[in-house]
Amino acid sequence: MKILFIGGTGVISSSCSELCIEKGFDLFLLNRGKSFRTPPQKAKLINADISDIKSVESALNNQSFDVIVDWIAFNENDVKRDYELFHNRTKQYIFISSASAYHKPPIKLPITEDVPLVNPFWKYSQAKIDCENFLMNRYLEDGFPVTICRPSHTYDKTKPALRMGYLPFHRMKNGKKIIIHGDGNTLWTLTHTRDFARGFFGLIGNINTIGQAYHITSNETVTWNQIAEILADKSGYELKLIHIPIDFIAQHDKDWGAELYGDKAYDTYFDNSKIKKIVPEFDAAIPLQSGAEEIADWYKQPSNQTVNETLDNMMDIIISNYEKLKG
Repeated sequence: MKILFIGGTGVISSSCSELCIEKGFDLFLLNRGKSFRTPPQKAKLINADISDIKSVESALNNQSFDVIVDWIAFNENDVKRDYELFHNRTKQYIFISSASAYHKPPIKLPITEDVPLVNPFWKYSQAKIDCENFLMNRYLEDGFPVTICRPSHTYDKTKPALRMGYLPFHRMKNGKKIIIHGDGNTLWTLTHTRDFARGFFGLIGNINTIGQAYHITSNETVTWNQIAEILADKSGYELKLIHIPIDFIAQHDKDWGAELYGDKAYDTYFDNSKIKKIVPEFDAAIPLQSGAEEIADWYKQPSNQTVNETLDNMMDIIISNYEKLKG
């Protein structure tokens, strides 16, 4: 099978790229070549910026593909561009949406794929919903062969669940408090990228998935307190937590508040029976305990210890103001 990944070297897509090569697919990666992640050796690289249509058309040189996956389409203009570029070039187009698009607050648990897509809080999710609506209309009206995939919180060694990158480890190392929203007891689902890839592989080239949407997640649920405790334990640092209401966080950082209200503020877990009908052997085999060990090892390397000083200072301000308010 001849496959084109737009992107292909990101947090989620890297594992999928590696698995495609492992399975013997003819994989092309179209990206700008700026990721620090190294693409698989046998992948064929197409250096182009997907936003530059003329350069993409020139780079592709009238090639067609069995499957095209866009890992970096975030708004309706992106998928409209893809439709114009690829509607005559592929047998299947897979759009990477987001499980954050499901109704917020959740209207049922576990979440299934038929839950309405409604998110009044987070522009990121709203844009993904717009993308899905456009693509499904193209499927229904024009027969555009779209499959929709909705990852939830998917991570690799470079992406701890806490905000963000090396910063939580920097704060623990320096005796600073870690902010946890609410009381920290909300249930959350984290999925390792290698587990996601095993489920995603079942969508590639599967004509039975066209016109359908699937989420692919772990069945392990943990609280945000547990996430922080596990990361601290694996890193060997002392953990000092402070629980702060989301509305107080949002007063200081609107983007962080929108992300929390639009995704992380609620108990969230999923029914994976739909993807398992396609991939019966799919099972998320990497628990957070193991994933957190990979993360801690990654951030023990000095070259990976970049501190977001702006966010670090903002956290200090939020904590200070909240502690003053509480007296």
